[in-house]
Amino acid sequence: MNKQVIRLSLLIGILTMIFACSTIAPFNKTADQQDLAIKAEALSLMDKATESFTLHKSEIENLKLDMEKAYEYAKAESKNEITTKQWEIVKDPNGNSLGGFLKKWEDEGSLSPVFITGAKKVISGHFDSIIRLEEGKKGS
Repeated sequence: MNKQVIRLSLLIGILTMIFACSTIAPFNKTADQQDLAIKAEALSLMDKATESFTLHKSEIENLKLDMEKAYEYAKAESKNEITTKQWEIVKDPNGNSLGGFLKKWEDEGSLSPVFITGAKKVISGHFDSIIRLEEGKKGS
């Protein structure tokens, strides 16, 4: 066999191994759109947290349901553990992300504008992590 055939065979073998061992799911446009929509919905609802929790209970329940759907959607996709973990952080009612914010709002009835502004920065960053994870898959 000549050297070119051997090199080509090695290259094909290496590329096959790389693609076969991919550790991340491919880009999913539906998930990306869903993530962006939930982020916008969450940040908009957070602005209303100066008002009584009970006034917005149905909106909050809808947001929680949307988060749960996104989490389950991410969890169902193979090789998507990182995104699934990020959703667990965002929805955790005992954590420092949206789930915790919503629980604090429920427990306290309403929240201060200063607290909301700071929380929005943190939570927006958490959503941005999920969105970047998904959009980073475009090159995969």
